[in-house]
Amino acid sequence: MRPVLPIFAALALGACAYNPDLGRQQMTIVDDAGLSKAGEQAWNQALQTRKVSKDPAMNARVRAVGQKVIAATSLWDRPWNYAVFEDTAPNAFVLPGGHVGVTTGLLQIVDNDDQLAAVIGHEAGHVVARHAAERQSQTVASSLVLGVLGAAAGSSDTARAISDYGGAGAKYGFLLPFSRKQELEADRLGVDYMQRAGYRPREAVVLWRHMQAQGGSTTPQFASTHPSDGTRIVALETYIATRGW
Repeated sequence: MRPVLPIFAALALGACAYNPDLGRQQMTIVDDAGLSKAGEQAWNQALQTRKVSKDPAMNARVRAVGQKVIAATSLWDRPWNYAVFEDTAPNAFVLPGGHVGVTTGLLQIVDNDDQLAAVIGHEAGHVVARHAAERQSQTVASSLVLGVLGAAAGSSDTARAISDYGGAGAKYGFLLPFSRKQELEADRLGVDYMQRAGYRPREAVVLWRHMQAQGGSTTPQFASTHPSDGTRIVALETYIATRGW
């Protein structure tokens, strides 16, 4: 096992790069070209398997807000596709490669275009921050470590323990805290884009208060891949205040 770990450490170090949008180092083994290809495939699958709304007003609204938000990011220099999907669950996504999807359920709960911009800005923040590449790289890295440890343990009780609990340990001890961190980073980037696009950043806080009032998952924050609504609201309020918005 000894020769393998230094190699893994060198690989991880070589894959680290500074992300100026986040102000920190990232480990990204997965490249942008691969992510864009995957985003294109996911978009085409969504168009084929989910019902796309033909409502002209809804589509025009999403396109208008989306274009303004995207123009405020570093992603403006590529063509973008927009679609509204008929789904009662409030949701939105921005895919690498230039695709924005919003559900009819989300359009029903946002009070104004500012709140819609908050959601689209948040999702765009994930793309700008290369969170998908980072998340996938973490998965690859943790799988490699578990494989090395399992091989070293052989058929012993240690090997069985790694098999039984190692996956959960990697998820809740390594991947999980980072995923929550990514969500808060996307929140901050999202309000940056809102402000640049001419929307009111404080409406992002109003939106999350709505979500909190509606009630959410009973999963405790320390065992969830997303920050609690309360944590999110406080973090957003603090960030917006520091920016003087």
